[in-house]
Amino acid sequence: MTAASDTRRGADRPDAGESAGPGTPGTGTPGTGRAPAGRRGVRIGPVGLAWRPRVLVWTVGAIAVALVLVVLGVAVGSTFIAPGTVVRALLGADDGPDGFIVTTLRLPRVLTGALVGLVLGTAGALTQTVTRNPLGTPDIIGVTSGASVGAVAAIVLGGGTYSVSSVVLSGGIPVAATIGALVAAAAVYGLGWRGGVQSYRLVLVGIGVSATLDAVTSYLLVRAKITVATAASQWLVGSLSSTSWTTVWPLLLVAAVCVPIALATSAALGIGQLGDEVATGVGLGVQRHRLLVLALAVVLTAAAVAAAGPIGFVAFVVPQVALRLAGTNRPPLLLAGALGSVLVLGADLLARSAFPWQVPVGIVTTVVGAPYLIWLLVRHRKEMSR
Repeated sequence: MTAASDTRRGADRPDAGESAGPGTPGTGTPGTGRAPAGRRGVRIGPVGLAWRPRVLVWTVGAIAVALVLVVLGVAVGSTFIAPGTVVRALLGADDGPDGFIVTTLRLPRVLTGALVGLVLGTAGALTQTVTRNPLGTPDIIGVTSGASVGAVAAIVLGGGTYSVSSVVLSGGIPVAATIGALVAAAAVYGLGWRGGVQSYRLVLVGIGVSATLDAVTSYLLVRAKITVATAASQWLVGSLSSTSWTTVWPLLLVAAVCVPIALATSAALGIGQLGDEVATGVGLGVQRHRLLVLALAVVLTAAAVAAAGPIGFVAFVVPQVALRLAGTNRPPLLLAGALGSVLVLGADLLARSAFPWQVPVGIVTTVVGAPYLIWLLVRHRKEMSR
C-alpha cells in the first residue's frame, strides 16, 4: 500500500467514521458539530462524535466477545469454575473460596490481557494511520524493541530476580521500558527528519533502529549470568503468568488517559489520510500532530511491554482486521483496541486450555500473526508488480 494510493482512498472517503470535531473541514457543517447526511453522531459539549453504523456494530460486537472471553478466562484454570459463579463473584455476590480465586488469583491476569490487547491495538492503529503503511506498527518501527531493551536492562542490572509484582511495585521495569521506548521513538523521529518526517522514511528508519536495539538486547543476554539471562528470556517471549493487581493498575491508568486522547485525535487522523499538502492546506499542523500520535503510541506500547513483555503481532494484525471489517480508509481506533483485547484474551485462553502445559501468550499471537505478515507482504508485492 503506497502513500499515493492511500491519498486517493482518503480523497474518496475522508472520514474514518469514528469521531470529528466541530468545524473540522470535511467532517460536517462548519461550526455546527453536525454530521453530514448519511452519518449518525452525537455532540458531547464542544466535541462532536460521529460514526458509521457498520463500525459501531462491529465495535459493540468485539466488546461483547471480549467480555465473554473475560468470563471464560477467569473460569478456566486448574479448577474449573462455572461461568455463573464467575459472574456472581465479579459482581461481589460470592465471598467464598470461589470468589477469592476469581477476584484475587485469576481476574488480574485476565484484566491485564484485556488491557494489553486494548492498548496495543490502539497503538498499532495510530502508527499504521500516521505512517499510512500497514507495516508501520510499534513492532516494526522500533518502539517495542526500545521498551524491551529498557526492561531487559532493568532485569539484568537487577540481578535477574524478575517478578512482575515486585518489579512494578519498585517501578523498575515500567520506568525502564518507558524510557527505552521514548529513546527509540526519538531516535527514529530524529533520524527520519529531513525538513519534516515522511511516512515511508519513518518505517525504513524504524526497521533499522529496531534491528540495532534487538542486537543490544542480545548483547545484554549474552553478557548476563545464566540465571539472569533465563529470567529475561522468559519475559521476552511475552507472558501473563506472573501478573497481579499491581500490574493492572498502572496499565489501567495509562489506558484511561491515553485511549480517550487518541480517540480525540480521530478527526485529525482522517484529515491526515488526504496527504501532507492537503492536510496542511486545511490548517492541520502535520508535524505537530504526527509527533503527538507517535508519543501516544509510545506510551501505550511501553505500558503493555512493561506489564506482559513484548507480545508480538497484536499491534500489527488487529488494526488490519479492523480496517477490513469496518470498510473504512483507516483502522478505527476503538474497534482495533477491542479486537486487540479479543486476540490477547483468546490467545491466552487457548494457551492455557489446549496444551498440557502453559504456553506463553506471545507464542500464540506470533503463530497467528506471522502467517498474516507473510500474506500481506506477498499481496503487496503482487499489487506493486501490476
